[in-house]
Amino acid sequence: MHDAIRIKGARENNLKNITVEIPKNKLVVLTGPSGSGKSTLAMDTLQRECQRQYMESMGMVADAVGKPKVEAIIGLSPSISVGQHVTNRNPRSTVGTVTDIYTYLRVIFARAGERPCPACGQTVPPPRASTTTYGGGGDDDTQQPEWVDCPHCGAKLERLSSSHFSFNVPEGACETCSGVGEVATLNMAAIFDPTKSLRTGGVTMFNNEMWTNYQIGILQAAGKHYGFTFDPDLPVGEYADVQRDLLYYGAESEEFSRHFPGVKPPKSVAAGRFEGVITGLWRRYKESGTGSEGGMTSAEFFQQATCPACQGAKLKQSSLAVRVGGVGISEIADWPLGAVAAWAERVRSELSAESLEMLETILAIEVPTRLRRILDVGLGYLSLSRQSITLSGGEAQRLRLASLLGSGLTGVLYILDEPTAGLHARDTAGLIAVLKQLRDLGNTVLVIEHDVEMMRAADHVIDMGPGAGSVGGRVVGEGSLADLMAAPESVTGAHLRAEQRYKPKPTRRQGTGQFLTVRGAHARNLKNVTVSFPLGCLISVTGVSGSGKSTLVFDLLGQGAKGNLQPEGCDGLSGLEHVHNWVTVDQSPIGRMQRSNVATYTEIFTALRNLYASLAEAKRLKLTAKHFSFNTPGGRCEHCQGLGVVTVGMMFMADIEVRCPACKGRRFQEEVLRVTYEGRTITDVLDMTVQESLALFEGNPKMAEMIRLLCEVGLGYLHWGQSVRTLSGGEGQRLRLAAELANRSKKHTVYLLDEPTTGLHPADVRQLTVLLEKLVDAGNTVIVVEHNLELIRESDWIIDIGPKGGAKGGQVIAQGTPPAVARVAESYTGQYLQDMLG
Repeated sequence: MHDAIRIKGARENNLKNITVEIPKNKLVVLTGPSGSGKSTLAMDTLQRECQRQYMESMGMVADAVGKPKVEAIIGLSPSISVGQHVTNRNPRSTVGTVTDIYTYLRVIFARAGERPCPACGQTVPPPRASTTTYGGGGDDDTQQPEWVDCPHCGAKLERLSSSHFSFNVPEGACETCSGVGEVATLNMAAIFDPTKSLRTGGVTMFNNEMWTNYQIGILQAAGKHYGFTFDPDLPVGEYADVQRDLLYYGAESEEFSRHFPGVKPPKSVAAGRFEGVITGLWRRYKESGTGSEGGMTSAEFFQQATCPACQGAKLKQSSLAVRVGGVGISEIADWPLGAVAAWAERVRSELSAESLEMLETILAIEVPTRLRRILDVGLGYLSLSRQSITLSGGEAQRLRLASLLGSGLTGVLYILDEPTAGLHARDTAGLIAVLKQLRDLGNTVLVIEHDVEMMRAADHVIDMGPGAGSVGGRVVGEGSLADLMAAPESVTGAHLRAEQRYKPKPTRRQGTGQFLTVRGAHARNLKNVTVSFPLGCLISVTGVSGSGKSTLVFDLLGQGAKGNLQPEGCDGLSGLEHVHNWVTVDQSPIGRMQRSNVATYTEIFTALRNLYASLAEAKRLKLTAKHFSFNTPGGRCEHCQGLGVVTVGMMFMADIEVRCPACKGRRFQEEVLRVTYEGRTITDVLDMTVQESLALFEGNPKMAEMIRLLCEVGLGYLHWGQSVRTLSGGEGQRLRLAAELANRSKKHTVYLLDEPTTGLHPADVRQLTVLLEKLVDAGNTVIVVEHNLELIRESDWIIDIGPKGGAKGGQVIAQGTPPAVARVAESYTGQYLQDMLG
């Protein structure tokens, strides 16, 4: 029996033929600088070999999953990988549906719900097991209609089933919004400018002279048909009702035809059958969901608004009226999960013996257990109605981790990719306890992590390095944190040694004396707070997860970028006149297309194609820049269409990508690959890391500047050809930041950043901090929503929101310099800063 997983001779990517042992049934942390080889070792070597051997054991052809470059892996266990990428992009997917807690709520409401009788208005209790039904029996969700009698007036009511509380089926979904909770409304200000005429831009859709004149001709023909004049030089806002209704709704609409009840519409467009601007937009929106016209998209003309019928609750009114414990299901879905747990316990104590007998397992075991696991991983501030697509990578990963706790599996290798991402230091202890539970069940837990507290709690730490890319790929330290501190090559150990010698900043920036102020913020869980941000400073907005940081900074202050002085959710913004430019960089995915990679996103690929097309060999072969693009036919491999990989369907398992057998992953045809620059083909460049390419393109000023910026934000380890879909939220954000910095303005700019340290080793955090300090020293303001204590410690000003998440957050707990916040006893951030400041 092997007591360790022994990896021998690993050479994948930048790994330097390493041999390492991972002790079984232990909590093991794999750390090191970004790009040092951690993910290559854990995911591309260990996890891939687990997947390949599993397929072999199932009698499946394992050639599709190429064997990693490793001599041998001994003592391998079945593995489960828990990454940071949110794969479910369905807007109907919520925290409640992915955890099945909402499913159990639906059963509770179907079996124990009280509702008003539509005939007499009195309360109808849940039907007893012996209650007469009409239409036959069956399970809870039988499609055959059943009826129960109102005990007060005898009216027949449809028997409730769990489908009546689902927003994904017709039985329960609001008919107005189809269970989405929102409806599209037209942004009239974006479509019409009442101060301008049709010829001068009164209808923004008419965005070129030829199209405008064509539409004017139809409108004038319609006016002639009905006997009135349509003046295209009159401001749109001055039209009479008849002209306005024709322009807005068209000749065949009820709004216009009421003016001429006895006149038939024109028979053709040329004769004046004008569709109407608004009518046409709605038609295109319903047909394609885009509402596009002349290159403009629906985002410019449509906006989402809360459904007027259900007020965002997604269900029919008859379902919303049902009560259990005096509360409706939509109200419970909006509560933080901690409050849901308290409600379930109260309902269990209040239900009748008969109802409790049907729901005992759900109320006593299923719901409390699932909720407790989620609370343990620090996500108690979430609500069941929270859309899955709005979760950060760290939140999605911890949510999946909570579900794994209930699986009861033993002897499994769990591989987790930075589960502390987006987690306040206060909540890290709870996550560590969860991982130790997995370990104590008899599993091996391998965590790719940079958090020092996680390393301190680990049974074994493996440090990769010493650097990124070609200068990484070796094990530079193993054992406890004390062992790493004694290892001469360990970057993690060097950082820990430097922390022991840390001296706080003697002075901090005072700012320009001007402020951005959010007044009376009451959006979501904010408690009517007024917050001022000093300009000319590095500002950290801190607090536990779900306390209201992102709401304050991105939902409210971020409206300043749009010039909105009074966004919904606060009494107003002031100080915007002091800001010339805004740059908002959050953690939303930067691309979903498989073809978008680091080179294309940063526009380096355009310069690269032009460079190769200008070479003598390319000109001899009559190759243009188009031939060096993998996105268009001509020079690319058509078997994989320039991707270098093809997708293989795995039936009940997730599809996998394998190297293209035609081009061997090189993306291009042989003719294109004959062209080399400094001995490298364009495929070779795409396979290079950003850091490695700096020496190659040092002589190209534009490319060299972008490469240096990427290295400064800690992304030098990325490969140019790496798909942006594979990037974590933090990596995507820093890529955006580098792209913005390449076009930075010399005027005062406010940068709004959402946890830019996500995925960074402490040594890389220091490098990013230096970059942010440079931005401030250049006369800008940087505001970061952040959990990383090292960046927070270096800030000029801290705004701490809390004290807790959800309904228990939303207050300003402390404001001031880091030493000042560290003295506030009520501040969780301050408590941890005390230890760091010494």
